[in-house]
Parts: sequence; C-alpha cells; structure tokens
Amino acid sequence: MDLKKIGYYLIKFWIQNGLHQYFSKIKVHGLENVPKDKPVLFLANHQSALLDVLLVAVDCNRKPYFLTRADVFKKPLLKKFFGFLQMIPIYRIRDGRESLKNNTEVFDHCAHLLGDEKAILMFPEANHNLKRRVRPLSKGFTRIVFAALQQNPNLDIRLVPIGLNYQNAEGFPDSVAIYFGQDISVQQFYDASNLISSTHIIKQRVSEALKTLTTHIEDEDLYDAIIRHLDKNRTDYLDPTKVNSKLKTLKPLETQTHVKRKREKGFLQIAFYIFNFPIILLWKTMVKPRVWEPEFTATIRFGFALMAYPLYYAFLFIVLMILYAPLTAFIIVLGIFLFNLGYVKLRVR
Repeated sequence: MDLKKIGYYLIKFWIQNGLHQYFSKIKVHGLENVPKDKPVLFLANHQSALLDVLLVAVDCNRKPYFLTRADVFKKPLLKKFFGFLQMIPIYRIRDGRESLKNNTEVFDHCAHLLGDEKAILMFPEANHNLKRRVRPLSKGFTRIVFAALQQNPNLDIRLVPIGLNYQNAEGFPDSVAIYFGQDISVQQFYDASNLISSTHIIKQRVSEALKTLTTHIEDEDLYDAIIRHLDKNRTDYLDPTKVNSKLKTLKPLETQTHVKRKREKGFLQIAFYIFNFPIILLWKTMVKPRVWEPEFTATIRFGFALMAYPLYYAFLFIVLMILYAPLTAFIIVLGIFLFNLGYVKLRVR
C-alpha cells in the first residue's frame, strides 16, 4: 500500500471518528443498495455544505470522488489538500461566465472516472439550503452520465439517490440519518437518439426517489407554518417515511398554531460549558461570527472542533501534569473527554 493511500485512510479514520463524536446519532440505512463493482453516481440532497460530503464519504462503502464548488480551491494549500481527498472543482455562474467553460473538462474527467468503474458524489440540486424539501434538479449529472455512455455505450452506470436527514442542521448536538435508495440503472432510460427525453426521465426518477428518502415539504407558501407545526410536535426528522406520511394527512388548521418552547440550560449543559469554556468562547467570539452562510454553520463548527479539541486536550494534560502527577492529569483529561462524549450522545434536543 503506497503512502498516499495510507494517508487517505488515516484522514478518513480521523474524520469518521470526529463525526461520531460530533453527532449524537448517525444512522445509516440501505448500504446494501450500493453496487460494489459498478460505476456509481451518488446523488444526494444538499443541506449542510461540506458536512454532507463527509457523512456520505465515510459511510458509503466506496471511495468516491466529489464535485465541489470551485471557489474553495482558490488557496493553493487547500487546493492540494482537496485534491488529495479526491475533490473535483465544479464552476458556477457566480464564479464568472468565463469559468463555466472549465466544466466541459470537468465533466469529461468524471466520464472517464465512471468508465473506470469509480464512484462519484454529486448534489444534483446544485446548491445548498436548510429547508426540508427537494429542490429542482440541474441536468449537470446527466451530462456526465451521457458523456460516459458516449465513450462506452455498454457501461452499466448506477445512480444511487441519497437522503440526508438532520434533526437540526444548525444545532449542536445534532443527529443525522443517511438513507441510500435503490440504485437506478441508467441503461433503462438512456436513449442516445433522444437525450432531451432521457434527461427528463432520469431527473424525474432521481427527484422522486429523493422525495422519499428525505423530508419533502411541497407547499412553499405554507412551508414556515408546516415546519413550526412539526417542530412543535417534536417530529423525528430521522425517519423521513413517517414524516412524509404525516405531511400527507396534515390538516390546514394544524399548521396555524405556534408554541415557542423555552430552552432551559440544565446541569449537564452548564457543566459542558464550564469544562469547555475556552473552546466555546473561541467559537462564539471568533469563529461563528465569520460564518458567511447558515448552511455552513455545522461544517465550520465540526471543522473547528476537529482541529481545536486535540490541541485543547493536549494543553490541559500539560498544565495538569505540572500541577499533579501524570496519571492524575491523564485521568482528569480522560474524564473530561468521556463527559463530553456522553453529553453529545445522551443529550436530547
């Protein structure tokens, strides 16, 4: 095994463990739907920026490439790091009209990856949003699929829809459920002589699948009222089948009441703040105010915790070792670590 592969799996292990310490629960359903020996295009709904990518990457049973917004590649160091993680820049209109022509090369590269039976993760909504609904899909993913089929008409490409379901995407601690849907064979709907029809049918099939794998509130006009009603009744968003079933039977009058729950700070939360005061202070005063979009809140919080906590625990250990015996220092730091882990795992929002 070469050093690059070892480095990749070490980083994956680090991120995977970090995610399981950050989230109260991570539920994964439908992994049996992921083909192991075919080219796969994972297609997920997009709510929580880079966190969506990481959650799928560590639990999809493949080693996927990712299409990621190009603006995060501007810094050379990040560009090299993201390339190491198999991230591929995708250009949007906001990156400049001239930059859009670079997508032709990107799509060709992705087509070759599928031809080599690799896996790619895309977000067909083409943007992120915290709203619990599946937005209209762009046709970018079909362009990649068709390019791959033009190179090899017999290629058995499988589309795997993924529903990402956060209990409270901006909150902490949070829980998430990942649903891998039944894979879709592109060959069933591909007609080389009528790509417009093929595009429409494939997009429709993927959209319909996503709407069953995550909560989908169809009515935009009543969206806020419906969300208030669901939140008031402490809806379990980790089970989209039940939520979507409830939405179908929801009466109009039920969406008009809104009771705001008071959030009380119990003993455990106060203790958590005390044990983690320096980290929380840095987050609230220096990091969180710089978060430019609400969809990035959880991603930045997770990244900050992933980097800051190892340093924090090391600093605590060194200081305590000066004051006490090494074993005592180790026991105290271990106790704080276990308390933090228990707080995240046991606290119900």
